Amino acid sequence: MALIAPRVTAGLPADDARNLAGSLNDSDDITVFVDGTVHRLPDQARDAVVDLLARLGRGETVTVSSVEEMLTTSQAAELAGISHTYLRNMTDRGEIPVEYRGTHRRIRQAAIMDWLETQKKKQAETAAADAGESD
Repeated sequence: MALIAPRVTAGLPADDARNLAGSLNDSDDITVFVDGTVHRLPDQARDAVVDLLARLGRGETVTVSSVEEMLTTSQAAELAGISHTYLRNMTDRGEIPVEYRGTHRRIRQAAIMDWLETQKKKQAETAAADAGESD
């Protein structure tokens, strides 16, 4: 279930698609104007816009939608690479925030991504400490 209904845009006519594709191939600089104001997009947003334009430049039909932000515990566990039971235990201990929809747990994707980032940092610190001990 998307947060906002998807929007489908038909592929561009062949001439327009060729012109757009040529422009994208010849430039690394893409400037976005909104109501006459220049905006510099963060890298992720810029990459998404370039990808969208490249697809249109190939004459492809494009669908734009948002990704569901709330995950089931099974989806969250799969994303984190851990068991469903381990994830449920972590939510019970308050290590990962959880919201309830009736009796069903829902976890924000951002919470899982934050947890994964924390795990990476812990692994890096442990590796650095282990390397320091062996010196």
